[in-house]
Amino acid sequence: MYIDGVFSGGGIKGFALVGAYQAIEDRGIRFKRVAGTSAGSIVAALIAANYSSREIYTLIDELTLEDLLDQRKTILPTSVTKWLLLYWRMGLYKGHKLEEWVASKLAMRGIQTFGDLPPQTLRVIASDLTNGRLVVLPDDLPNYGIDPSKFPISKAIRMSCSLPYFFEPVKIKSERTASVIVDGGVLSNFPMWLFDKENVKKVRPVLGIKLSSQANEHHKNQINNAINLFEAIFDTMKDAHDSRYISRKHEKNIIFIPMEGVLTTDFQLSEDEKQELFDLGYTRAKKFLEKWTY
Repeated sequence: MYIDGVFSGGGIKGFALVGAYQAIEDRGIRFKRVAGTSAGSIVAALIAANYSSREIYTLIDELTLEDLLDQRKTILPTSVTKWLLLYWRMGLYKGHKLEEWVASKLAMRGIQTFGDLPPQTLRVIASDLTNGRLVVLPDDLPNYGIDPSKFPISKAIRMSCSLPYFFEPVKIKSERTASVIVDGGVLSNFPMWLFDKENVKKVRPVLGIKLSSQANEHHKNQINNAINLFEAIFDTMKDAHDSRYISRKHEKNIIFIPMEGVLTTDFQLSEDEKQELFDLGYTRAKKFLEKWTY
């Protein structure tokens, strides 16, 4: 059976998405179209390139995650450099290594640009801070004077994964100006609305995999200082839009995977911790699919 799938953001917690994907495969379900934000966009892109869940797990597991943290070289002291880069470059790490890694894995399947995939197979969410709007890639690329069929998927993934202040933003230059693009999670961390719209008959069943608890199980933010306040603002900003959308829809088509205690940017997970995330995703998805009616 073919369905459409949506994968939420969640940084390093994406190992759980891969576990959920395996449970879906084990049920004989295949994806016709996929969409995702941030870590979810990586998984979605690899699925669109016809990688199996086990292959994706192996690809990510073989990767030394800290290698993706590509700092700019400088003769200045490290502590000084970080603050200067954060101010001038707007991110601690360049993000080029992530883009190169994604590009190499897609190239192994003969895929480079969106033109190498059937139309609408893959859609990725990013945030345009210059124009204050959500960006759906490749759909919105013509607005920037760019031919979607020639745009590298790996760059779209990097844009969707550019967590503010962590990775440097990506800039898209058009005839008039340069737009600063960051992590899609800023505006929509779980774009279920792409395939499941109000008053529109679905082409096929839509299944979402979300790295968080259901709304009534969501933890409350503890705000005691300025850092807590920033974290709460960002957490609310990236989840509020999608939570409101989900609250209006039946939750029967979403696999919720609780992620309490796991940091989005924890790039030093042990092998056991990676496996635990994978197993959690698999277990949650398997239990959900046993009762799923579509």
